[in-house]
Amino acid sequence: MKIGIDIMGGDFAPQTTTEGAILAQKELSNVELVLIGDESQIIPILEEKGADKEAFSIVHTTEVIGMGEHPIKAFKSKPKSSIGLGFHYLGAGKIQGFAGAGNTGAMMIGSMYSVKSIPGIIRPCITSILPKENGGVNLILDVGVNADCKPDVLYQFGIVGSIYAKNVLGIQDPRVGLLNIGEEAEKGNLLSQSAYNLMKDSKELNFSGNIEGRDLFDDKCDVIVCDGFTGNVVLKEAEAFYHLMKKRGVLDDYFSKFNYEIYGGSPILGINSNVVVGHGISNDIAIKNMIKLTAECVEANLSNKIKEAFN
Repeated sequence: MKIGIDIMGGDFAPQTTTEGAILAQKELSNVELVLIGDESQIIPILEEKGADKEAFSIVHTTEVIGMGEHPIKAFKSKPKSSIGLGFHYLGAGKIQGFAGAGNTGAMMIGSMYSVKSIPGIIRPCITSILPKENGGVNLILDVGVNADCKPDVLYQFGIVGSIYAKNVLGIQDPRVGLLNIGEEAEKGNLLSQSAYNLMKDSKELNFSGNIEGRDLFDDKCDVIVCDGFTGNVVLKEAEAFYHLMKKRGVLDDYFSKFNYEIYGGSPILGINSNVVVGHGISNDIAIKNMIKLTAECVEANLSNKIKEAFN
């Protein structure tokens, strides 16, 4: 298995991305890490950390897509950027997974242009993890790509989320909940009501009904479906909650699980390969976990299992 890493992407690249790759390499067996970025910056960091240069492959480039650049324009105008080359290698089958903490929009555009959506998928999406108080996790999707959705898109989120929860998170027969302002079927806006009607009698997913905001961290379901606007607000609020608790010195074992570093990144679901997007502020631990998550998606044959479900 070969995993490509955008070494130039992220607020603290290439230092933290290279350090994260070093940590991941120590924990991953039978995985070759392909570092895509400026070799003149990567090599000194490997040497500084005492890492074996021969344990990595390096694809050299000095071109970078910045965090604030327009995703489509930058991806088209910079084919030899670290993101551009990563997707070139992914599309050509030279790597089986690609991970980066750089420009999220460019990572999404690269996925759509290079490996494309799985036939039948209306909108690919990104996911995140919310820790349950009982020790488990809830998968929430979408968390930012699709701000406006139609009911059939939310229905598909429930299917792809279930496949991910089963094959990567190890949850057998995951329960799908629809995020709403009330538990009753008639509650919510037209989107929520219509999505509920699509899900309630489905044999393609295990629908457990509507859930409210107060249910995000309990065990009423395993997969939480919502539009990307709502999901992003939820995710950012959970991050803010963690930082408030940490600032006040009141973290315990449960609230420590809100630390984004643990989860590494968000896989893009619904495309013909394995791509994981990390947080721009990722440190070396978060980068390590982003790479490990990418390897888990490849190992689970995730994209092919989603493709089989939609065929």
